[in-house]
Amino acid sequence: MHVWTDPFWNGKRKPFIIGVVMSSLSVIMMFFIVMSYLYGSVWRSTHRASNLNILAVDFDRGVIGESLSAGYSALKGDEFPTLHFRSAEDFGTVEDIRNAVCRGDYWAAIFAQDGASDRLSAALGGGVAAAGYNSSNTLTYVYNEARYPTVQSGYILSNMQILVGAAGSIYGSLNGTAAAKSLNTNDPNATLALLNPISASSINIMPTPQGTKVLYNTVTLVLPIIQQFFFLMALNGISSSFGIYGYLSSLHVGLIRMIVAIWAFKENWGVSTSQFVLTWMAIWLYMHVNFLVLDAATAFMPLAYLSLFVLPWVIINITCTIFPFELSPGLYKLGYALLGHQVVSILFQVWSGGCTTSFRGLCLFCLRGKFSVRLQRRSNLLRLHLLVHRRFKKSPTRNFNDRRRKVERRHTGPPGLPMPF
Repeated sequence: MHVWTDPFWNGKRKPFIIGVVMSSLSVIMMFFIVMSYLYGSVWRSTHRASNLNILAVDFDRGVIGESLSAGYSALKGDEFPTLHFRSAEDFGTVEDIRNAVCRGDYWAAIFAQDGASDRLSAALGGGVAAAGYNSSNTLTYVYNEARYPTVQSGYILSNMQILVGAAGSIYGSLNGTAAAKSLNTNDPNATLALLNPISASSINIMPTPQGTKVLYNTVTLVLPIIQQFFFLMALNGISSSFGIYGYLSSLHVGLIRMIVAIWAFKENWGVSTSQFVLTWMAIWLYMHVNFLVLDAATAFMPLAYLSLFVLPWVIINITCTIFPFELSPGLYKLGYALLGHQVVSILFQVWSGGCTTSFRGLCLFCLRGKFSVRLQRRSNLLRLHLLVHRRFKKSPTRNFNDRRRKVERRHTGPPGLPMPF
């Protein structure tokens, strides 16, 4: 209290307390809003599992195909993905089904193999057919583990296994009596075929077994933004200390900042050469556009309020990458317009082998980059005008034109006020 009663605080106590309290409340409110937005993206996500579309094709046209359809009817609901049954004429081969999943048209696919019911019927009669019967040659599901790995394991694979189990159980209801009548009880292999008639094999387009896969579309996409922000603060400080803003034109300042943003960070990943190059380019472009956005923000916003932009920018970008929009409330579809969603879509395409022909994510990414470059131009111009204004304000008795010519003296370029490049 001795310090608080010091005459130094006369006339400052109330403004100081108000400033601290308001700053605290604004920070608390900001964190409350961004965390609510983040957690809201996964709120009741299990009840939106039906938004995940899965392709189903019946090549068998027999009792096993019927069991698959009946099994889905028993499981159908908000908490189970939606199966879209298509004819074998639309998807004539397994490669067609794989490509549909790889392109992202469906989250997964399941199909009854051609002749599965006939092979099971022959196995029940015993002999060579029973000895060579493999129940996993009845149903097959296709998925892409590289596309949202946590969604694949939590919503796709688990539900596919449940569906296969349901199809096996329903087979007993549909054909159990007839199968028991035709069973060769003297052949143990035939009995095994009756007890385990249906199981499934799988086709994983891009196996992703490493534990770090849970970080690929989460923390990995936060760090580039934080990297660029810290680097930008250092670049601004160094540029100011060397007087670069007051000496070079806005064209030269912008070029320096863009070149440094391009080459400041390089990535390394143990993938194939082509995937490494494409991944590096996508992450570099993501970092570069974020650099331009943050650079413009530092010009237009006071330093004391910069955190009110940086943290929400990080959170809204990461929110649109951790979960697909099918599992989030409709509000979060606004994330289609954000950098995070575009870069993660491009990376999924790269990691999956580039089987999609959609360039929407790349086109939107480039448009945002073009907009960010224009915004950075304006921010550089603003910095230079503010610098001229501050210098003129320090020497108001001098002629402004003389002062301007001194500030704008350069080794290259025409004289005059800096113009946006």
